[in-house]
Amino acid sequence: MHSSIPRPLSALLLGALAASPAALAQPAPASQAPVQQVVIHASADASAEGLKAPYAGRQVARGGRVGILGNQDMMDTPFSQTSYTQELIQNQQAMSIGDVLKNDPTVRLARGFGNYQQVYVIRGFPVYSDDMSYNGLYGLLPRQYLAAELVERVEVLRGVSAFVNSAAPGGSGLGGSINVMPKRAPNEAVTQVTLGVESGPQGYLAADIARRFGPDKSTGVRLTAVRRDGDTAIDRESRELSLFAIGADWRSRRVRVSADIGYQEHKLRDARPSVDIDKFGFPAAAFVPRTPDADANHGQGWTRSDERDTFGTVRAEFDLANQTTAWVAAGMRNGKERNDLAGVYVADRAGSTLVSRFANQREDDVATGEAGVRTSLTTGSVRHELVASANLFYSKEHNNYAMSTTDSANDLYDTVPGPAPALGFFGGDLHAPRVVGRTRTRSIALADTLVLADDRLRLTLGVRHQTIESYGYDYNTGLQTAQYDKSRTTPMAGLLFKASKQLSLYATYAEGLVKGDTASGQDIANQGEVFAPYVTKQGELGAKFDHGRFGGNIALFQARKPIAGIVGDRYVGSAYKQRNRGVEGTFFGEAARGLRVLGGLTYLDTDVQDKDAVGAPRWQFNTGVEWDVPGLPGLALTGRVNHTGQQYANAANTLRVGSWTTLDVGARYGLAVAERFVTLRAHVNNLTNRDYWQSVGGYPGANYLVLGNPRTVVVSASVDF
Repeated sequence: MHSSIPRPLSALLLGALAASPAALAQPAPASQAPVQQVVIHASADASAEGLKAPYAGRQVARGGRVGILGNQDMMDTPFSQTSYTQELIQNQQAMSIGDVLKNDPTVRLARGFGNYQQVYVIRGFPVYSDDMSYNGLYGLLPRQYLAAELVERVEVLRGVSAFVNSAAPGGSGLGGSINVMPKRAPNEAVTQVTLGVESGPQGYLAADIARRFGPDKSTGVRLTAVRRDGDTAIDRESRELSLFAIGADWRSRRVRVSADIGYQEHKLRDARPSVDIDKFGFPAAAFVPRTPDADANHGQGWTRSDERDTFGTVRAEFDLANQTTAWVAAGMRNGKERNDLAGVYVADRAGSTLVSRFANQREDDVATGEAGVRTSLTTGSVRHELVASANLFYSKEHNNYAMSTTDSANDLYDTVPGPAPALGFFGGDLHAPRVVGRTRTRSIALADTLVLADDRLRLTLGVRHQTIESYGYDYNTGLQTAQYDKSRTTPMAGLLFKASKQLSLYATYAEGLVKGDTASGQDIANQGEVFAPYVTKQGELGAKFDHGRFGGNIALFQARKPIAGIVGDRYVGSAYKQRNRGVEGTFFGEAARGLRVLGGLTYLDTDVQDKDAVGAPRWQFNTGVEWDVPGLPGLALTGRVNHTGQQYANAANTLRVGSWTTLDVGARYGLAVAERFVTLRAHVNNLTNRDYWQSVGGYPGANYLVLGNPRTVVVSASVDF
């Protein structure tokens, strides 16, 4: 691996910079050189109202997309939500969606089972990265990792959301949902190039170019290109990323259309794997090993993970009348993965490990769409905001796998390179994966928000009817082995009272939905019984405050999730319940002039048969600060503290991973150089180089450990032409 930039991307960037002067934004004269970046307002969807404006401090927005309800101001909706802006993403030099969500006190980053997929744990429940939505549509984003440069906003909606978003097709999203919004061309021309380097070293080059055309600037195009290549701060690990995306939009007086197409290729070599502490199913013999050095690598040089995705969307909105708007949206994705992974199991307290091998190829084809209509009418003193929508989702998965039948010996604390164990157990042809799964979901939803008392009282009532179909096929023969086709109706009710312009109080009841199990096991009487979708029920009380330049949210919540199990001689779909309840608070804005803050705290109490859930810390908090240094215009100092409490590492609660706290610091300086605006950024993540187990599990029933990243230095320079 190396940090050079491929010639095609270099040529593209140089070509953009060499564009004619008429196409480029004109630089300011030297005497008028800017001292601050131009504030840019852009709409990332095809809606008439566009994105909600940034809040004071510009790190978060005043609201965001609430599924079927559309873009909502934070003080008008009975949900807890935070929308992180592109300005925050760039200033923090975030590489992935996981990096952005390190700012959120209700979210913690985990990892998928057996691979390097990012998983986001919200209120103690996972959200898989392939269950993120892209401008409201599921399944269109790369499955394991998404570069942060692609998006304009990262929106976190906390709590179950089967009504507002429909059920996530991957079976997660019971603690919340994550939606990302694509970039659009703002009114001002944009030509920005960023060069950077990260500990490893790893090189970075990005271009962001946007133009609007026509006498009324009705047509916009925005291009994003990114290249990362080189080693990471982890010993021997290397990463390569290529991203190219184009977003376009057009609008007239009554019609708005937007479209996006993107390509991302992500490659890992010798990446550090998770650590299994209970490979053979003997929980009494399991233990939590001592934490290795943060920059150590217990992986192997023969490991690789390659992911390549092509995706696109189109969305259109039509004003049928002054108060009535209809919309349609559709998207497709083709994703290909190739993995050769090392499984690491710790065999004793001295650090002896057994290393296995797992290889597979996977290809996903996804098509999704939605249509709806939104209108407003008044009956007496009550205004009704009515909406109806229909959603369709289809995915087809090709897959195969191969596993080693013997393990090789190694050491967690002194890992040495070794040959790859021979593959001896195969599921399908490694060179020609078969179709092994198909998923179809469809739903219709209706909602009415009743606005009363001069907009001080808002009652939202809604219902969604959801159908989930799933089919499984044998890896070797291609014959169908499983079928699932069940439906469920999901209600929602939310009441919001505006006690004043600065304070909103709300209460919400909502439900989450995932596919039910099929009864299986030894000596059970109902073998093969297919259960209806499982319903997670949640109640929430909250308060939102907005003091103009400083705001936040406090929420108390409780959710109950069914857990399947065997009772007597029967497999029961809701034999037990997992109960997650807690309180969370978030804050954001400008605490004082030139002092921006972002963070909050979460307390979570989980109960699974009188035990705490695996990988669900009771306490977690974040505090981020940006300070504009007085007397030095353009200079800002930054810092962030992240704390995560102890986590249980097994269902019996006899194993526990210690709490951890990390400190990130940085600086940013903007100045004019040769009539161009330049922004210099530097960050040090995990300043103290803390060694810690970042997460436990991330996949239901699993308790593997993921080691936190070491001290990492990132520096970059952005030039606006």
